[in-house]
Amino acid sequence: MNDQAYPVEVTFPDIAVHEDSDSGIAYLHTFDSGVAGPHVMINALTHGNEVCGAIVVDALLRAKLRPRRGRLTLSFANVAAYRNFDAARPDAARFVDQDFNRVWTGDVLDDLSRTSCELARAREMRPVIDTVDLLLDLHSMHEKSRPLIVAGPLTKGVELSARLGTPATVIRDEGHPEGRRMRDYAGFGDTESPKNALLIECGQHWEASAVDVARDVTARFLLLSGVIDRGDLPADWIAPLPVEMLVVQVTEPVVARSTEFCFAGPYTGLEVFAEAGSVIGWSDGEAVRTPYPDCMLVMPSLRQLRPGVTVVRLGRIERRIGIAAAQQH
Repeated sequence: MNDQAYPVEVTFPDIAVHEDSDSGIAYLHTFDSGVAGPHVMINALTHGNEVCGAIVVDALLRAKLRPRRGRLTLSFANVAAYRNFDAARPDAARFVDQDFNRVWTGDVLDDLSRTSCELARAREMRPVIDTVDLLLDLHSMHEKSRPLIVAGPLTKGVELSARLGTPATVIRDEGHPEGRRMRDYAGFGDTESPKNALLIECGQHWEASAVDVARDVTARFLLLSGVIDRGDLPADWIAPLPVEMLVVQVTEPVVARSTEFCFAGPYTGLEVFAEAGSVIGWSDGEAVRTPYPDCMLVMPSLRQLRPGVTVVRLGRIERRIGIAAAQQH
């Protein structure tokens, strides 16, 4: 497995200036145009060491971006973890007590006997998130992988991904055994609800190109939603679209039973194994093999290795989407 320390190529913004907000919720800003339209949310810092989204949300707030239609919420989620960032131990700032992106079910949020820094923040943000129609959750990855969209399990997530048009790989999945993500919360994960959400993995946590991806997808998401016009954002935020998107169905997670897990190679993500039965690693000395031909590795990483953690997900290539056709719908 790739255990190198990646260089920090970006400057972490000072977001303290954004603590106070008219919403009454620290680091969460909602602006209402007074004109009919959707409530769109751009969220950063679901994990405290994933800085590309924070750079984008910081820039939008400093530019005083306001919606022309509907409402726009710009937020920093796990600020407490972000404050703990230390370049000498960069992965330690992912969360404080528990993963903020594994608590998003009513049972967990309503159970006040459960307490943590992340649960307190989720409960604080929840009333606003309950009113959001379209959520863009900006993330980055442990390893230096090509960017991807996490579209969730539903067809509506794939359809929104195709309309967005980028990044080129769309991951369709059921989430994690540890708990539900914010992008799957309530109406976002309900086939009967018009609400929708995308989670974008923009690249490796601290590479400069991840910021370029975060700017591009944010600009495209806001324009797609209709809350702003193209001239409201810097022209250089929008990058060329790929020719096609690859939709990958995650079929199963590989979950560590103990800390005795290792990969067979320096995988970083989106590797495809042509043969079924290919050995991709070992768990407690037992070979872990691909279950079918052309199996893709989705976000392999051992940086948070502990019993019960998903170390990689296995995906089957489902279909290809031509972007030119998708953009016409």
